[in-house]
Amino acid sequence: MSEKPKTYFNWSSGKDSALALYFLQQQNNYAIDRLLTTVNSHYNRVSMHGLRKEVLEAQAKEVGIPLDILEVPESPSMEEYNTLMGNKIEQLKSEGYTHTAFGDIFLEDLKVYREKMLSVVEIETIFPIWKRDTRELLSEFFALGFRAVIVCINNSKLDASFLGKELSLELIEQFPKDVDPCGENGEFHTFCFDGPIFKKPIAFELGEKVYKTYDDPSDKTKNIKFGFCDILLKSVVD
Repeated sequence: MSEKPKTYFNWSSGKDSALALYFLQQQNNYAIDRLLTTVNSHYNRVSMHGLRKEVLEAQAKEVGIPLDILEVPESPSMEEYNTLMGNKIEQLKSEGYTHTAFGDIFLEDLKVYREKMLSVVEIETIFPIWKRDTRELLSEFFALGFRAVIVCINNSKLDASFLGKELSLELIEQFPKDVDPCGENGEFHTFCFDGPIFKKPIAFELGEKVYKTYDDPSDKTKNIKFGFCDILLKSVVD
């Protein structure tokens, strides 16, 4: 029997990552022994949606796979980010990793970018839920016993009332028609706290909700408002 390829998983802490990791573990074709997550070193939070570092660490502990954190500055340029990520990938390659997995579903440009960056060091990419129907994916997510809460929203796509809500089939029925059920166009991000990949659920409570405005990179005359819901470990706040 051939040895399973040494594989690291690009972990976002959300529902898509959780489901993609579950499918790979069920297939059992890859030796996944590391979760890689990018964290903003200025705020000590996940870069994409502001999840606290200590919550991320607690989540990875319950998944049972070692966490590898790539720290980036407060507002890195694309060049700075590519350099930092490139150095991390080179390190992983030197440690024997030959494959890496992502929870992407639709975004072609992002997939091409990942493949191009990783092909330079001959690391093969895996996309276990690529092109899956997002409504069907969510149905499977819930049927398997996964649970997740919405921690970030794009206010131009979703009303502020959705922030901090637990994701459910009933909730996505309330989404506007142009919002993807999995938020694949950046409409929202989630924190997954329970499911078959966890030894036990992550005990947390909802904290402060904040709203920040950013320039729209596609149109410098416009701004986009995002909402973030803080997630606090109960063991930290009790």
